[in-house]
Amino acid sequence: MLGALWAALGVTLGAFGAHALREGLAERHHVETWETAVFYHLVHALALIAYGQYIDRARGRDLPALLFFLGSALFSGSLYVLSFDVLKAVMGPITPLGGALSIAGWVLFALEARRR
Repeated sequence: MLGALWAALGVTLGAFGAHALREGLAERHHVETWETAVFYHLVHALALIAYGQYIDRARGRDLPALLFFLGSALFSGSLYVLSFDVLKAVMGPITPLGGALSIAGWVLFALEARRR
């Protein structure tokens, strides 16, 4: 459920950026930043859906899903904010932290797949 809702938000933000925000993003030279945020947002929404279908919930191995969600929220969320040229000092360091959490989610997913 979380993955589907996360995907719906990603599609909404993608459309919002492509239409309502396009001119402002272009003026600030952040169209690519917004598109990168949407891309990773949607990739990790699909990862959440895939992992939710893959894992046996009774085993309590939800850490990869948590890392996918938190990582993409921090990574994409910081890029969304940076697209408005605000909070650069705060958001700049959050972007790589989000990326690291996402990578950790993928590694743990791989280890779980190997275990199974």
